Amino acid sequence: MLTKKEQRLRRSRQTRIRIANQGAVRLSVFRSNLHIYASVISDDGQRVLASASTAEKEVRDQIGKDKGGNTSAAALVGKRVAEKAIAAGVGKVAFDRSGFAYHGRVKALAEAAREAGLQF
Repeated sequence: MLTKKEQRLRRSRQTRIRIANQGAVRLSVFRSNLHIYASVISDDGQRVLASASTAEKEVRDQIGKDKGGNTSAAALVGKRVAEKAIAAGVGKVAFDRSGFAYHGRVKALAEAAREAGLQF
């Protein structure tokens, strides 16, 4: 029987294979209990074009102490990664939720990135 983490990793592998076949730039999301991380990864999977997380000093200053694990912080990261991606010349991405449910913080990050001008 698979553990919860193994199930999530299995789902993430399936998603990444599908995105790789599309040849699209992907917006990859990882969430831990304390932080959320987002990276825009090139279509060959070799380079990170833009990234943002609640662990960055500028973001921590905006959200306050030990508040990286909520939806408002995730929305801030989504907006920030979208701005960085657009500055790097990326307007269209495939959303890679890394096997996490499209719910809560992952959803807040995705919606904020869309509002900031990133197309999924």
